[in-house]
Amino acid sequence: MNFTFTQDQLDFQDAISSMLRAEVTADSIRARWQNESGVDSAFMQQAHDLGLNSMLIPESLGGLGLTPVDFVLLAEACGEVALPEPLVESVMVTTPSLVDILDQGLGNADVQKVIDGVLAGEVRVALGHGINPCINYADSADWFLLPEGDGVYLLPKEAVTLETKTSVDPSRRLFSASFAASDTCLVADGDAGANLQRAMLNRGALASAAQLVGLSRGMLQQSVSYTSDREQFGRAIGANQAVKHLLADVAVQVEYAKPVIYRAAYTVGVSPARADFAVSHAKSAAGRAALLASRHCMQVFGAMGYTWECDLQIWAKRAWALAREWGDEGFHNNRIHEWLLRKNALLGPEYTFGRGSLTDKANAG
Repeated sequence: MNFTFTQDQLDFQDAISSMLRAEVTADSIRARWQNESGVDSAFMQQAHDLGLNSMLIPESLGGLGLTPVDFVLLAEACGEVALPEPLVESVMVTTPSLVDILDQGLGNADVQKVIDGVLAGEVRVALGHGINPCINYADSADWFLLPEGDGVYLLPKEAVTLETKTSVDPSRRLFSASFAASDTCLVADGDAGANLQRAMLNRGALASAAQLVGLSRGMLQQSVSYTSDREQFGRAIGANQAVKHLLADVAVQVEYAKPVIYRAAYTVGVSPARADFAVSHAKSAAGRAALLASRHCMQVFGAMGYTWECDLQIWAKRAWALAREWGDEGFHNNRIHEWLLRKNALLGPEYTFGRGSLTDKANAG
């Protein structure tokens, strides 16, 4: 297995990262908090014009036909600037789920209509899942993709009742959603519905993991800059070995998490049968890195790091929220344990890096 990104993928990441750094700043995030919708409409239009919304939609449906590996670098970049808008979730989770429904011959005429609306930049879909008690930015959605038991329902906003919830992260606009299940809105049920929800979970956990690595990198960059400028007793506090060790620990955890996430993105796209293990490994590693980053970076900032005026708290609060979204560390560690302890588990480098990792033999036993 080759973990090296192509030059085109790296160039695309650089271009999007430059756009994000210019458009999404701490000041603009605070401005979004004061906005009634919490969304920067100009930014979302720019993202649509760049084709980001259609990245994972097949070319046959009018999209760019790219893969999760192509998008994971962009998800990291969104995390690095603490992007408030649910762009990553929409592109990596919601839209591919709608495509899955079409590919499996499920659903109804509304599915194609909604996908066409997403491609045109005229429709936004909010997605719910049993593992998440709340839906982010549900108040700005036109359609909802919601589970009920093993069923999955596609509903217009008029059919859904929302209740406002609070989050530790001011950038997250959370709502609980309730609806009356109806066969006319049912797009998948039984085994098909359960498999669709499992795929949603894996994509959602991967999306959160990639953003967590980006958030960790953002917090680390801010801390390095602060400790280089902040002086005590005539020298920068970053010259102290204890401070260096704290930030070095964060850097190591981030570097350990990155290849795990890239492998999970590859597995989701190529070998969904192994996605449970790969994605849970990625979410667990990324969550640990982000929580360590928030703790150590707060420590090197001192009391200033906890103040509302300090930008670091924006990144830290988002990391705390995303670390629990789509399953916390305990949930994903249990999935890893179940995979490792299963009968005839295919373990070892020949399955991690070889052709065996791409087969469905992992379901044996």
